[in-house]
Amino acid sequence: MKTSQRGWTLVEALISLSVSAIALGTAVPGFHDARERRHIDGAAAQLETDLQMARSLAVLHNRTVRVGFRSDSSGSCYVVHSGGPGACTCDASGAAICTTGAEALRSMGYPADLPLTLTSNAASMAFEHVRGTVTPTSTVRITGRGRAVHIVTNIMGRVRACSPSSASPGYPAC
Repeated sequence: MKTSQRGWTLVEALISLSVSAIALGTAVPGFHDARERRHIDGAAAQLETDLQMARSLAVLHNRTVRVGFRSDSSGSCYVVHSGGPGACTCDASGAAICTTGAEALRSMGYPADLPLTLTSNAASMAFEHVRGTVTPTSTVRITGRGRAVHIVTNIMGRVRACSPSSASPGYPAC
């Protein structure tokens, strides 16, 4: 009388494990790239929203609202604030630091260990309260490994996002 055996042989188990390891090895870099892309897209969307908010708050509260940028080896950040230029700054964690009389309205930080950096061609932008215009105009670059999104603010205070290369799908070319 023969008894049927159930289960896998050692050879079958090793072959299955090898095939699973190969499949996982090809999928992991794709997940890493997707995660990095989401970081950059999220940072770009948040900055675009905060710049539009700064313009709206300037007109709503009838006062100048500024956006200040900082980028160094510990990370990068920006702070939306009232007060004069340089009245508020932020650390890489996004915590706002303001002098007396200035008020931080919103801040955002990106530590150096994130796969993105935020740099601006202007240290500070001022949204004027009567017409909502901005001085100076600015381009903020949000970059990661091989990808970049630019947030451009024109003199009228309008904000748009674009990409300098085709490596960032979903954005028009700059």
